[in-house]
Amino acid sequence: MFRRIGAVLGVVFAATAAGEDAVGHVPHYVEYGPHHLSLFTGVTDISGKDTAFTLGIDYEYRLNDRLGVGTVVEEAFGDIDATTILAVADIHLGHGALIMQVGPGVEILDDKELFVARLGVLYEFERGAYTISPQLHYDYHDGGKDALVLGFAFGMSF
Repeated sequence: MFRRIGAVLGVVFAATAAGEDAVGHVPHYVEYGPHHLSLFTGVTDISGKDTAFTLGIDYEYRLNDRLGVGTVVEEAFGDIDATTILAVADIHLGHGALIMQVGPGVEILDDKELFVARLGVLYEFERGAYTISPQLHYDYHDGGKDALVLGFAFGMSF
């Protein structure tokens, strides 16, 4: 368990130290603010058998060019009826639009609480203060079936 946490923290710190911004490029979070709120819509799939329409909300606070921290809350409806709550680190790569999202959380499924760890990737297309981002996440469930979450988020920086 501690090795996994150490490995995740190592990736976070390595990614925050990597790369420099282009000369003259003003990062999105500097221009429009460090807060980013987005609404997610997509599907959750477990083992290619059970799927569910998924809605969520994602909040990020940008600490610097490479790292943001926040929370994700998602609700899956349909074959799967689950609520997922995560504390996440958003690791911004390149000029910040390509993002790796990692973090632990809890999933409430059939009156059971399961530990969940998320590893995801998303790309934010920016238009002024607004963003749209295709996303793909892998959720590891301790004591349950793992899930893939695929969709789009529509967000705003402020």
